[in-house]
Amino acid sequence: MIAMETDNENVMDWLLNSDPWIEYRTRIDLLEEPQDSKAVLSARDRMTSHPDIRSLIKDLGNWPGAVLNSHKSAGQSYHKLSFLADLGIKHDDTGVQSIIDRIFQHVSEEGPIQLPMRISSHHGGSNRDVQAWALCDAPTIVYSLAKMGLRSDERVEKAVDFLVMLSRENGYPCVVSKELGRFRGPGKKEDPCPYATLIMLKLMELYPEYRDSNHAKASASALLDLWENSRTRHPYIFYMGTDFRKLKAPFIWYDILHVAHVLSLNDHALKDPRFHDMVKVITGKADDVGRFTPESVWKAWDHWEIGGKKTPSPYLTMLVYRIKKKVCGPITENK
Repeated sequence: MIAMETDNENVMDWLLNSDPWIEYRTRIDLLEEPQDSKAVLSARDRMTSHPDIRSLIKDLGNWPGAVLNSHKSAGQSYHKLSFLADLGIKHDDTGVQSIIDRIFQHVSEEGPIQLPMRISSHHGGSNRDVQAWALCDAPTIVYSLAKMGLRSDERVEKAVDFLVMLSRENGYPCVVSKELGRFRGPGKKEDPCPYATLIMLKLMELYPEYRDSNHAKASASALLDLWENSRTRHPYIFYMGTDFRKLKAPFIWYDILHVAHVLSLNDHALKDPRFHDMVKVITGKADDVGRFTPESVWKAWDHWEIGGKKTPSPYLTMLVYRIKKKVCGPITENK
């Protein structure tokens, strides 16, 4: 077990007096307050009307944005969509349904949502703009739609079922739609793609029929095996070295906090000593009062409080405490 070696009450006060989305998630995820309580509803109202949230929603009104040239780019529309979904923004919140309508304009024959992409002929593509999907973007879009309240939408369910069945015994491979030709990431064909495996596991944890499936177990095991063998195994050039171990938010790419968060949702991973070892690395980065400071930042988010490396971040701290809670049990707050 990983002990809560800090004054929870002081940290909780700090989180509750932060941005409304941090207060909202703290009340629900850490303090387990009812979603219909006065304090939770007040925080949610302030969150949905906050200028920063309204700005993100406005930006997404131009979905899907520019032609995709890097899945790691933190400013991509689907990363912004996922962030809003993780905060608790729903499809019926002001301005969101029109975004979803635009997203559903490009549903592939197989089910996943398509994005505008261009793959050069040198890398096996057509060297022209096409509507396509890849396993390093499709799960995040479907996950966001499901989190926003469309879990039972038949279009979302079709996409989920299709994506899940791409699983192999060692997680998820690098897969792209037929529009992208022969493109495949830089790795051995038989290797799992760590990032695709990560976001597929996150998607499966939303669905009871897949949460305890062999697909989910294989994905969790693949991520834990990569952690255990981080010095020698780097499939598709995804490392678990120094940069991977830096605390960073929001969840965009393949880093320790994102991986630990997703594994914390999986019952099998929660019991695994390799997961606990990962969490110890994270919790060992707390300051003397239990807060956490970003060690790496996304330039696209530098105007948010998570965008600086000099001061503790309430949002980052909330994310760490949410993982700690899964390991240590309920957090008490004496107020």
